[in-house]
Amino acid sequence: MNMKILLVEDDQELIKQLTSFLESESFSVDTANGQNSALTKLEQEKFDLVLLDINLADGNGFVLCSVIKEQYQLPVIFLSAMGDEYSTVTGLELGADDYIAKPFRPRELISRIKNVLRRRQKTTLMHIGNLKIDTQRAVVWKNDQEVALSALEYKLLLIFLNNRGQIISRDVLLEEIFNLSGEFVEDNTLTVYVKRLREKIEDDAKDPVFLKTIRGLGYRMD
Repeated sequence: MNMKILLVEDDQELIKQLTSFLESESFSVDTANGQNSALTKLEQEKFDLVLLDINLADGNGFVLCSVIKEQYQLPVIFLSAMGDEYSTVTGLELGADDYIAKPFRPRELISRIKNVLRRRQKTTLMHIGNLKIDTQRAVVWKNDQEVALSALEYKLLLIFLNNRGQIISRDVLLEEIFNLSGEFVEDNTLTVYVKRLREKIEDDAKDPVFLKTIRGLGYRMD
């Protein structure tokens, strides 16, 4: 399967050149010219890696890197004309996996991308019954078939996975979702998303094996 890259850059000529080159190396490429468009694409699609400039049409690459690392746990490589020590150190301290100063050689970029992806792929997959979860790529499989989860459904699943075996109250879930995404979720909406998540990961949503309701207390993932 081809790895999918999100290129966040506002230089149209560079976008054209990099997209053509990366696709010739069998990568799938989508592009965004600023912070808002990048976040929209990250909500709607799954990516394996983000190539990120610092100066964007809107927003700032450093801020966007922090959001990507916190919310999506994706590898990030900065591509920036700002090759000074301060910018490089700042990018790496924000969690970037690599930092490449412009101009750069295309082959060097490919080598850096492959090294970052290789390191990320060493992470062990999580297995729960017939479920398999790759927390680095945000991909879930059930019986070896990929499960299409919305961004909020996946965030809910991560919360349950990180607190497996523990009862989580609805109030805590609502707070955790808000902290992860900054989105306000009503209590009734939470009920709907838990129901949808069950329908996708359980063999029988009415008799769940993984995600159980603990009456009067909340939910628990076994």
